[in-house]
Amino acid sequence: MRIGIIADTHGVLPAGARHALAGVSLILHAGDIGSPAVMTELGALARVVAVRGNTDVGAGAQEPLTQRLLLEGVDIFLCHDPSLAVNLTPPPRVIVHGHTHQPKNLEIAGILWFNPGSATRPRPAQLGATVGILTVERGMVQAEIVSL
Repeated sequence: MRIGIIADTHGVLPAGARHALAGVSLILHAGDIGSPAVMTELGALARVVAVRGNTDVGAGAQEPLTQRLLLEGVDIFLCHDPSLAVNLTPPPRVIVHGHTHQPKNLEIAGILWFNPGSATRPRPAQLGATVGILTVERGMVQAEIVSL
């Protein structure tokens, strides 16, 4: 299963993000959605599971702070602020978060910490906008950052 990962859209879904996420089975949005239009556009590509970020108000505030999913045997914890993922019991296999606007694909003590970066406001700007793809199958996971 190919899962698109996006975060920190802040009300805009760039064409490059739509292209990079085309064909995924599911999209995880790690918060700071910014606009119901972003969710509508993503929903036209695939089913979307989202959490709210620190800047989400109004329609974005209806999303939960965290979500935990079991996909193809892979336990995934989704949040915006990575501080919400500390000391989880039992620990998930993958922690997907946003907030920092910086891509991260790092395994620590058997847990994959994955941040797709920002699709609209990368930090620093010279990193460029990014999204992510997780491929999960039979308990295994592969992750990649995709430059837009």
